[in-house]
Amino acid sequence: MKDKIVHIYSHTHWDQEWYFTSSRSRIYLFNHIKNVIRILQSNDEFPCYLLDAQSALIESYLQWAPADKEVLSQLIADKRLLTGPWYTQTDQLVIHQESVVRNLWYGIKIANDAGGSMALGYVPDCFGQGGNMPQIYKQFGIHHALFWRGIADNTLFETEFLWQGDNGEQIFAVQMPWGYHYGGLLDETPETMAAFLSEKMAVIEARSARQNLLYPHGFDQAPMRENLPDLVKQFNACDPDRHYQIGSPLAFVEAVEKETQDVRVLQGELTEGKHSRVHKTIFSCRADLKILNNEMESLLVNTLEPILAISHTLGHDYPSNIMADIWKLMFSNAAHDSIGGCNSDTTNQDIFFRYKHARDLAINLLELHTRLIATRTPREHDYAFTVFNPLTSKASPQVTFEAWLPGIPFILRDTAGNAMPYVIEEETDLTQYVLNQTIRLNPGKPYLKPEKVYRTKITVKSSALPALGYTRWYLDFAGAGASKVGEDKSPVIENAFYRIEIEENGLLTVTHKPTGKSYGRQMLLVENGDDGDSYNYSPPRQDLLVTSEGCLTSFCREQSVLNQSLLLEYVLKVPRDLDERARGVTTSAMKVAVCVTLQHDDMIRFSLDVENQVLSHRLCVHFATDIMANMSYADQLFGVVARPVLLSNALKVWETEHWHEKPVSIEPMQSYVNLHDDEHGFTLHTNGVREYEVVGDCFDTLSLTLFRSFGYMGKEDLLYRPGRASGETVVATPDAQLLGPLAFHFGWRLNSGCFDAAQHARHSKAFLTSFPVYQDSDFLNGRLRFCLSEEERTYPQEYSVCELPDSPTDALVSVVKCAEENKGLIYRFYNPNLNAPATLPALHNARYVLLDEKTPSKERAMLNPNDIQTLYVDIV
Repeated sequence: MKDKIVHIYSHTHWDQEWYFTSSRSRIYLFNHIKNVIRILQSNDEFPCYLLDAQSALIESYLQWAPADKEVLSQLIADKRLLTGPWYTQTDQLVIHQESVVRNLWYGIKIANDAGGSMALGYVPDCFGQGGNMPQIYKQFGIHHALFWRGIADNTLFETEFLWQGDNGEQIFAVQMPWGYHYGGLLDETPETMAAFLSEKMAVIEARSARQNLLYPHGFDQAPMRENLPDLVKQFNACDPDRHYQIGSPLAFVEAVEKETQDVRVLQGELTEGKHSRVHKTIFSCRADLKILNNEMESLLVNTLEPILAISHTLGHDYPSNIMADIWKLMFSNAAHDSIGGCNSDTTNQDIFFRYKHARDLAINLLELHTRLIATRTPREHDYAFTVFNPLTSKASPQVTFEAWLPGIPFILRDTAGNAMPYVIEEETDLTQYVLNQTIRLNPGKPYLKPEKVYRTKITVKSSALPALGYTRWYLDFAGAGASKVGEDKSPVIENAFYRIEIEENGLLTVTHKPTGKSYGRQMLLVENGDDGDSYNYSPPRQDLLVTSEGCLTSFCREQSVLNQSLLLEYVLKVPRDLDERARGVTTSAMKVAVCVTLQHDDMIRFSLDVENQVLSHRLCVHFATDIMANMSYADQLFGVVARPVLLSNALKVWETEHWHEKPVSIEPMQSYVNLHDDEHGFTLHTNGVREYEVVGDCFDTLSLTLFRSFGYMGKEDLLYRPGRASGETVVATPDAQLLGPLAFHFGWRLNSGCFDAAQHARHSKAFLTSFPVYQDSDFLNGRLRFCLSEEERTYPQEYSVCELPDSPTDALVSVVKCAEENKGLIYRFYNPNLNAPATLPALHNARYVLLDEKTPSKERAMLNPNDIQTLYVDIV
């Protein structure tokens, strides 16, 4: 009887794009799966093969080979071809929590429809593991995980452990310290085979005392080794100490779990880069694509899906197949290389066009369903507007939208007749164009044909909008209600919460009125060099740091009934490239325009436009606090994570221990980062790059990365990443220099009191939610929007699906959406607090389910921190 059992799982890690395009990958994938089917069908001794746990690969193949569906499904049902649970191998650190959940939902569904899904959290190559993945896995019936990147041997010397999510739930996990490709090359020479195996196994056995050992056989886009069963026989013949067998990775993990007694417990996110690079600063690579991703995720989760839920409760069909197509475009871009931006320029162009396609589908689907509701709501005025609130509580937001107006004075009233303040931002006369588009299906029926039509951008301070519903606005031409925008040279703006003043050096001082405290040196722009590549930011060995201090060239104040804004223009003298930076030369001027806006709430809003003509550099914005921080706090998947501002122990040893990457504290977030003490706090909210760092001699300053730029996919021997290049050094990436205009939006909040009570995720949710407005006017029915038949107007003037409590003690809604199967609605809640429990609302006709939307879960009234609960609500 041999002492050890070596589990060989045969696989390929199939990047769907990288330095090559998705088109090339798909062509070769087609050929690859053809060979897999042939080999598995012709050789019963080849028990199973793993197709990288991405069911998108199966879906892609069957689009071109539908005739193979039956044979492929049989192989999957027989567990000889393994697929799922993922749709694509998604990132877990900068992708929206709902995107991660949907990736698993669609991945499992497609795999199950094809024959069965592998119940293993298999993540061979993602750049770190999300802290709340254990509970997400468990809610999909996955109780085991196998991955490569994120753990150093001085944290976990053995390979198996219990991985505990931040809500306390655990799954059994195994790390592959040398990666999924460790056994990709197999010596077939009889004379050297035994020595080869002995050398390979010695390394594995040095880290694991278990009887069951893992030997992953495969690598990127690897061909299936047809003679592997014969090789395994030879391995067993030449190795007297070990029994080799081909099997599934899940079978190995389960076997190891059975033989373990006491194992270590690791909690939360896993992002150590000692032995496997996690590319800690990839969160800001290709900021232009990151921004598109984040805007699309907000549009889908915060606006489109709730609007479709409202529409569904009124009787409209849920367009599930359209939504699936949109999400799948997003999943393709969420894969670890794709969202990382660590690709060739050609591949990143494909990623851009997927975002464009997804956005075009989403905004047109949103328009259709707001229109279907608006045109079935009674209309008493020729200029009527249906305004939607996707949030589950009443809201009075400031809304900017496009309208087609007659160019005469009016009062904008809500459905109760109350006048609402508004500002006309822009208007363009398009009379002939618009009226020539009108189609009158019933020419005999009178309709309003205005004398003039202006395309108008209008901003309104809304009265209260019904929760998860809509209301109507209309124009009253009996008076004038527009507010004018005034401009002057005052250096001060203020509202009930803040007074903001321009300092002599061009920075800002913010006075928090509730406490009377003032904070100087706000909004400092910091520019420095970037000697990195598409994977890692790395400062040059000879750097030059430039700030916006003393660089303000002009300013003015704009004021209306809605807003007060400071318009600031800076010119920073910066080096043109890394060569100039090394020589301390600054021949380029980087123009930055900043709009700092106060509305009537406690969010300071920033819009920043940069004209970038500089190569290989990074731009951050700094906000100073009075907190000497040890920890930062940011939102992660369904919760909050606390991180040290300095990895001091790792920094002491990383060079002597030859870490693959410097352990930097440049961190990811979902939407906000916070510093606080027991009495007050400071929070940055962003829909842009989700990367931050706490800097300053006393670690009292929050730094938000705006963008970084670079010229090559891969570079060797970086300051922050010594040794080999991570990407292809011969692939130049001029697009990644991001030359041209760039735009960024973020918010800054100061709060009194404890961190939990502030519930910063709630503020982010409102900050990142758009409120659609649809104009219901007959002259717009035509080619401009497509012509629709007139419908009976039977819907109420105001409508609310559901109103939920809105207090700091309540669980936060991640999403309200239509159920993917059956006819109900899905309400997903999570606890956004760091330490305090959160209350779940009691919903009528609700049943408690897991993330799969069907498996029953226990009813409960409270959620622990970092916990998730989904409710399925029947539509009555």
